[in-house]
Amino acid sequence: MTRAVTGTRIIMADHQSGSRGSNGVDGRGGDSGVEKASPTRTKTYTTIFLVVCAYWFISISLVFMNKYLLSSKSLKLDAPLFVTFYQCVVTVMLCFILSLLGKAVPNLVSFPPLKFDYKVTREVLPLSLVFVGMITFNNLCLKNVGVAFYNVGRSLTTVFNVSLSYFVLKQTTSMKAILCCVVIVSGFLLGVNQEGSLGTLSYVGVLYGVMASLCVSLNAIFTKKVLPVVESNIWRLMFYNNLNAIVLFLPLILISGEVSILQTFEHLTSLQFWGMMTISGVFGFAIGYVSGLQIKVTSPLTHNISGTAKACAQTILAITYFQEIKTALWWSSNFMVLGGSAFYTYVRKQDMDREAAENQRAKADLEEQKSLTSIKS
Repeated sequence: MTRAVTGTRIIMADHQSGSRGSNGVDGRGGDSGVEKASPTRTKTYTTIFLVVCAYWFISISLVFMNKYLLSSKSLKLDAPLFVTFYQCVVTVMLCFILSLLGKAVPNLVSFPPLKFDYKVTREVLPLSLVFVGMITFNNLCLKNVGVAFYNVGRSLTTVFNVSLSYFVLKQTTSMKAILCCVVIVSGFLLGVNQEGSLGTLSYVGVLYGVMASLCVSLNAIFTKKVLPVVESNIWRLMFYNNLNAIVLFLPLILISGEVSILQTFEHLTSLQFWGMMTISGVFGFAIGYVSGLQIKVTSPLTHNISGTAKACAQTILAITYFQEIKTALWWSSNFMVLGGSAFYTYVRKQDMDREAAENQRAKADLEEQKSLTSIKS
């Protein structure tokens, strides 16, 4: 958020300096400044539009690709752990490639150098265990429920965030935020009820969705704790996290019996299959980058609102593509979940801004008291 604000300040400064320069040189007043500011503003809006479009495209495409790989009737591959494992392999390979490019052409590619450190790997391991649970349960949920219900199935992340913040971090939450959670839970329960009445409910899929939501919340907590180990570098964390995940997935694949499934899989030598697997891995890597980029060019609040709108568009696309018919109450459950999540983001931003202002005032009062004390002495 700081980087985004800084960028905005630079743009505003450019507008102001351009206006002042035009007044000093040709004496035509503010009109020339407006003319010079307009292209810069247009460029900024264009950048934001393209970044948001990229986020929507990559995120929605990744969900549909994973749905195809996990439960397509034409593919007939029942190996969700292997699919997730391969996507982690692609991520590690991309980190290596970008690291080499960062050394070779630093002017074109900005990526930190990667060097394997066993100590770092061990310290990142607790996060990696949660990370493996998160991506596994995410994919298992998507495998067992429809794309249209996928967002509702994983909608309890916000509720777990509030619960874990209270019970683990001892942080209280405002009543408005709690009311948002009540709306989300109500939407989730209504969605489960309506999915059941339509005969398309998978209780196992719902359970996986709840577990995925819990792991997403835990992942955020563990990430904050582990970031200092990798010098607060997200790319290094991604590298070590996925490297650990590869090792953790191997015994899980063996235990689950997916090796025998792969041995009899008819598309195992298909270039189209491996191409789709690789593209899904690339998109999985890219979504992390483009999410950060969207926050940078807009704000965390706008990023979450964009994610909510994207989820709505994804639901409509899924229903259209799979030719599904849903009831008015089913749609209501989606809007309750999406609306509650969006409003929670807004409320939390207000709470954080208020806390920051109070801390600033307290700091100013303390400095004033120190100044008065020093004058008296």
